[in-house]
Amino acid sequence: QVQLVESGGGLVQAGGSLRLSCAASGRTFSSIVMGWFRQAPGKEREFVAAIRWSAGTTYYADSVKGRFTISRDNAKNTVFLQMNSLKPEDTAVYYCALAQGCSGYGCHRERAYDYWGQGTQVTVSS
Repeated sequence: QVQLVESGGGLVQAGGSLRLSCAASGRTFSSIVMGWFRQAPGKEREFVAAIRWSAGTTYYADSVKGRFTISRDNAKNTVFLQMNSLKPEDTAVYYCALAQGCSGYGCHRERAYDYWGQGTQVTVSS
């Protein structure tokens, strides 16, 4: 079993920055992809970013390209989401997720992910 624990959410003004962390424990897989999704009130959960654990290949939603950066620390089994130039529309619960195997745009799909964290709230005030 895999456990994912997010941290780092909070309240920030528009234009500010936050860094989210997701610590993974339990079974690990060499071909995993770690991703971040978000869900705003009244909206469906949407893909934000993902990283292939072994190669470091990254994937981003168009809405966050150039503002968000996903990275990982292999030694600590932790993935990060650095969020800069935050906008009120970035307000959402952010979820960390793990996929045992996906590629390309397949890694943008919620159904590709097998394990999910509990979520952390990010609120951006205008």
